[in-house]
Amino acid sequence: MRPLDGIKVLDIATLVAGPYAASSLAEFGADVIKIEKPGTGDTLRGLGTKSPTGDTYWWLSDGRNKKSVELDLRTPDGVAIFREMAKDADVVIENFRPGTLAKWGLSFESLRADNPGLIMLSITGFGQDGPKAQRAGLARIAEGMVGFTHLTGEPDGAPLLSGASALADYISGTFGAYGLTLALLARTKTGKGQHVDVALYEGILRYLDELAPVYSHTGVGRDRMGSQTHRSVPHASYPCADGRWIAIACTNDALFARLAKAMNRMDILDDPKFATNAARIAHRGEINGIVEDWTRSLPCAEVEALCSAQSVPCGAINDIARVVSDPQIKHRKSLVDVPHETLGSLLVPNVFPCLSETPGRIDHLGPALGAHNYMKPDPNKSDIPQPTERKTNV
Repeated sequence: MRPLDGIKVLDIATLVAGPYAASSLAEFGADVIKIEKPGTGDTLRGLGTKSPTGDTYWWLSDGRNKKSVELDLRTPDGVAIFREMAKDADVVIENFRPGTLAKWGLSFESLRADNPGLIMLSITGFGQDGPKAQRAGLARIAEGMVGFTHLTGEPDGAPLLSGASALADYISGTFGAYGLTLALLARTKTGKGQHVDVALYEGILRYLDELAPVYSHTGVGRDRMGSQTHRSVPHASYPCADGRWIAIACTNDALFARLAKAMNRMDILDDPKFATNAARIAHRGEINGIVEDWTRSLPCAEVEALCSAQSVPCGAINDIARVVSDPQIKHRKSLVDVPHETLGSLLVPNVFPCLSETPGRIDHLGPALGAHNYMKPDPNKSDIPQPTERKTNV
């Protein structure tokens, strides 16, 4: 069994945040029906690198475990069909601007009138209310709004986008799935559904450590620091002799002493400029220079081995080729090959988190558009709807 077996989800969201929340539920057993625009489908099918299936690899990974049904919610017939589907659904996930579903006759209030236990997740750029509620929002906009972009990059350079271009989407999708899980739990006690309201910027705002409380109390903010951190030194990325980079993180004095031993520089422990973390912060340029001189003298693997031998937190900064061959990732199956009828198989991120008794799983990659428009029971898989021939759809 899986924790969400028997939960029916209607996913009418597009792109990343809402659909990712739906996929997360599907991995743990929910029956997720992806409602897509007839003929073209979800925008994610065409965003990113196109695969031989005609859909992008992004869709194949993020559309996992869902059924695909084409339905035009902008037509009376489409609305009528969807309302019938929602009568026995547990969850509806959407990401249209506030008020859009109400214009179509599909507001949460109207759907809940037919299904009091219904739970709706809305992920929008700025939430359901407020002066910016009607504005369009994407991950880049959200990350800039909360100061994340301001903190990313070199001190004398431009603010940068994080390498994961949809980071705010995935974070808000995770909060959305979390909110749905809480709402499902609450329903077991109250019998009532509820509306889960997630703004795209809020999840990443929650991740910004002490930034807001420090500013509110002291009036002091932070600016870009490149790979360094404001709270401890040495704590950065350092170049190695072979052109690779390594991350080294000393968050306290004990770890710094271990690093000094790894570098065979026990003498620096007697220097009052480096004796405490506060002192090292005041002289960060000098101590970072000492660490960098050392890392530049050795290949990355040797630096990592010397640090690890002294229990200094460290790790090579890998490109994707090294990620897929990393022995820890391989051992935990953090990336997994999933069979596909056209591609043979595709390597995708596995299901997280790992549950010991009721783990999630990937049943299949993102389906073809409309693959489940019309379904009939398979005698060999009586509990799993199977597509029949394609027909004209609404």
